[in-house]
Amino acid sequence: MNPPRPDAPSAPLPPAVYDALVANRDAALDDLCQWLRIGSVSSDPAAAGAMRAAADWLEAKFRSAGLQTQRIPTTGQDLIYAATPPVPGAPVVLVYGHYDVQPPEPLNLWISGPFEPTIRDGNLYARGSTDDKGQVLTHVQSVVRWLATGTPLPLQVKFLIEGEEEVGSAGLDASLPGLKELLACDCVVISDSSQYAEDQPAITYGLRGLLAMEIRVDGPKHDLHSGSFGGAVKNPAIALCQLMASMMGPDGRVAIDGFYDGCLPPSSEELAQIDSLAGDDDALAKQLGVPSLFGEPGFSTNVRRWARPTFDINGLTSGHQGEGGKTIIPSYASAKFTFRLAPGQDPERVAAAVAAHLRRHLPVGVSLQIVPGHGAPAMVSSTTSPFISAASTAIQAAFGVAPVMIREGGSIPIVAKFQAELGADCLLLGWGLNDDGAHSPNEKFRVEDYHRGTMASAQLWHQLGQLPS
Repeated sequence: MNPPRPDAPSAPLPPAVYDALVANRDAALDDLCQWLRIGSVSSDPAAAGAMRAAADWLEAKFRSAGLQTQRIPTTGQDLIYAATPPVPGAPVVLVYGHYDVQPPEPLNLWISGPFEPTIRDGNLYARGSTDDKGQVLTHVQSVVRWLATGTPLPLQVKFLIEGEEEVGSAGLDASLPGLKELLACDCVVISDSSQYAEDQPAITYGLRGLLAMEIRVDGPKHDLHSGSFGGAVKNPAIALCQLMASMMGPDGRVAIDGFYDGCLPPSSEELAQIDSLAGDDDALAKQLGVPSLFGEPGFSTNVRRWARPTFDINGLTSGHQGEGGKTIIPSYASAKFTFRLAPGQDPERVAAAVAAHLRRHLPVGVSLQIVPGHGAPAMVSSTTSPFISAASTAIQAAFGVAPVMIREGGSIPIVAKFQAELGADCLLLGWGLNDDGAHSPNEKFRVEDYHRGTMASAQLWHQLGQLPS
């Protein structure tokens, strides 16, 4: 089913609001391009100025619309808070997102510059276009354009936009307990995920958790001639490969004692619902450019990538990386790796099990350093709340098709903390597509989905405003 034409509203939004959203599509797109030109890479100390500039841009956007705005310092990057006026008896919604982006490297793989927004074939290409500047800006635009018509919002909308999501949200994590009163709400709305398929929107009710780690294997005090010392000294690069291989069996199951402790599989009803969604493994493999898909036996592809735990190596470093050969035994080797966690798995317990496994399997002749990274538990929310029903109605009005209910394999570490600290339901509404290339070169966001996401956001405020607080 095709989405409705922009001049054919399918839900009773106030006409002035609907007309304003349609009339300001070009201006809204220009706003996004301005923000995308700011290279706010939170993991790069050299981008500190860009991080401040990205926060400044957003703060100015809120202030220009008359929102109560506050800059909240943290142990890391500033939080940007903004709020519309309270509406007695109506729900309060908190919109969460982030203004930081992933590093753009490798730069040579970008067709156009990562911070030079470019439209090709209906897609806007730039780092952060879908993750998360483009998606979070849909909610900013819907509120800003709504208020500009002079029409009062039917509920209070609060915004909390952070600058460290891509590096673990440490500042927000430490600040959240002290912000409970400021952020008090009935529902948290987050758009940092994807539709199920092109023109098939989705509501995400579950996210996998995350555990990041890094190890370094040290051997000789400096690189050695492999002809002179090969066979007499343990090669740290080989030791690292042996360690990495020891953590996963050939069938795709993680081979760490205690790793699956507490892991809660989906119910039989949920498995049936997930498996009922349309999917084509061969088509997905072709889209991804791999000969075939691979994963833990006994589960469908969607279950494996949404609801089962995984182990992935994210980077390996050792030895000579320049042109030509160099016959050495490298002095060290290192690896960065992550685990996606299912509901019921505790990141701290998993980290302890991983460390014990690595020490137990360390080959002789080398030493090991383990550097723990950030972690977060999985999140699963109710699929029957009135907020879900309101979101479904709003999305269908904007996209012309009802959303399906899905889990996502990715992690948004702060979501589970929001549930625990604020006691609020979470609505995960993704406007992006699975092939948008978040974290990859040539990241994109379909222009029409940016506009439809903005319309769906406005429809959401209209629908939620009809619910009691």
